[in-house]
Amino acid sequence: MRHPKVSDCVEVFDSLWPPALAEPWDSVGLAVGDPDSEVRSILLALDPMDAVIAEAVVLGADLVFNHHPLMLKPVKSVNAATLKGGAVHTLISNDIALFNAHTNADSARGGVSDVLISLLGIEDARPLAAHSGADDSERGSPATGIGRVGDLDRPTPVRDLARRLATQLPRTTTGVRIAGDPAATATRVAVCGGAGDSLFDEVRASGADVYVTADLRHHPATEALDTANRRERGLSLIDVSHWASETVWLNAAAEALETEFARRGFAVSLQHSAVNTDPWVERY
Repeated sequence: MRHPKVSDCVEVFDSLWPPALAEPWDSVGLAVGDPDSEVRSILLALDPMDAVIAEAVVLGADLVFNHHPLMLKPVKSVNAATLKGGAVHTLISNDIALFNAHTNADSARGGVSDVLISLLGIEDARPLAAHSGADDSERGSPATGIGRVGDLDRPTPVRDLARRLATQLPRTTTGVRIAGDPAATATRVAVCGGAGDSLFDEVRASGADVYVTADLRHHPATEALDTANRRERGLSLIDVSHWASETVWLNAAAEALETEFARRGFAVSLQHSAVNTDPWVERY
């Protein structure tokens, strides 16, 4: 078996998480790197933070595969004295490529939200906001889109769902929080890995009894609860760490990559970053 080039890796990544599935505002794909460079080792991480890049240098990784983009917004300079520029210079000077799959990995089958909802035992979930009306067949698939919703095997108290997530997700300082009635019984669950408070309309339309997501803010959360109560349709919220809700996907991503690289006859080592990039470290 031979080692892939960066361009070969990009083809593998794009086959698993098609860039056509990315949201229009997103930035996905190869951000740094020579397409002709050989790749022996890939480091998988959620965030392209300095500590992760430094880890890649120490480990001798040839490519860093991230979920979150390094340059989501355009930059006017890659001056090494700047945050983004410094990262780019470190990567280039150490011959390390940087690639990310963001909202395309959220939307694709087996993606971030599929993994999150599977922690609650739901394997046949459908998207909360499905892609439609696009030319790309994958983008138009009813199985692709942002968020997921599905039915539990049996009615379950919201408190028990939160406790289950607390044991399944990596432990974090912010923990797992409930808004609404913890004793309410849920039969249908909606989830969105990462920040999902833009999807409350879709959550209500789905008929979900509980919504699991991250980074819930005070006003959207309280308005969602009031709206549900006015419609006499109870809705509970489970708020988890952004990092925890998405980092669990990396194991599934690694499995998919191992299978696809082997199928194409490539030999490459996959390593998981040991850096916890959850920004919250203490609570009082």
